[in-house]
Amino acid sequence: MFKKGVTLRGIEVFEALARSGSVARAAAATGLSQPAVSQQMTNLEAAIGIALIDHSRRPMRLTHAGQSFLRHVSAALTQLRLAQSELTVMDLANLSDLSLGVIDDFDNDLTPRLATILADSMAGCRFRMITDGSKDLVQAVQDRTLHIAIAATSGDAKSGLIELPLARDPFIIVAPKDFAGTPGDLLSGHSKLAFLKYEADQMISDQINNHLTRRNITLASKFEIGSHLALMAMVARGIGWAITTPFGFGRAERFHKALTAHALPPPAVSRQISLFAGADWTGPVPQNIAATMRQLLQTHMIAPTLAHMPWLAGSFHTLDG
Repeated sequence: MFKKGVTLRGIEVFEALARSGSVARAAAATGLSQPAVSQQMTNLEAAIGIALIDHSRRPMRLTHAGQSFLRHVSAALTQLRLAQSELTVMDLANLSDLSLGVIDDFDNDLTPRLATILADSMAGCRFRMITDGSKDLVQAVQDRTLHIAIAATSGDAKSGLIELPLARDPFIIVAPKDFAGTPGDLLSGHSKLAFLKYEADQMISDQINNHLTRRNITLASKFEIGSHLALMAMVARGIGWAITTPFGFGRAERFHKALTAHALPPPAVSRQISLFAGADWTGPVPQNIAATMRQLLQTHMIAPTLAHMPWLAGSFHTLDG
């Protein structure tokens, strides 16, 4: 039983405030007024009897107790939300045919979970799931060879498609664990480490190149790698460094002990993961799948990552549809 004064709403507000570092953004995320957010936090801290947030800093930072509390309550909240989303997906039971494409970023964990949830919810439905790169998946939906795709977006409008935002995935720098320099050293070329790039025809490569071009940064590279896992493996071996995202970094969990992650120096830049479906789709199926995917992302990728890299809290999060 919760202590008197500890409410589910208060815990949700704490999670939103911890993630964003801003009362205004927490208010927007929870649908409350800013005074209501502050009151919820006051009530929660009073009930627990310990400060969870250092209110003297901007953006707000969690105390050590707050970091510990966040790990536990985030896991609990995401399980509750996941249970809700699995019930929501039951609305898919009347489908007779569904083809879904998912970017290969999520092959190791999320895609199998999503496939299991959908398969359990669609008895009698012909269900096909594939993995591919973002460009090819979005094109397949436009060509009507796929019903729905979960992919990264370049930010431009897609003709004939609806787009449901799922998550914000900021770019970060990843270097070998023993790297003693700064991100600025890497971006300025003042490091002996080689810059390892994504393969040129991938969307993530285009996004990184566009960011570097806007910053007037030119980095020579003799390596172009097609997968997150292979790229992180090379960084772990000390061959070089890379610009990737938390989702890409999470894909290579086996190498994390040999890697160190850094924030990309300002201005911050990120990619968006979205669900795409034909604009003529009728019914709630895309929205239901999007809701399920947001909960899977939060539970199995975002929350575990933030537990180890809390500095990502303001930029690595799900997006409301």
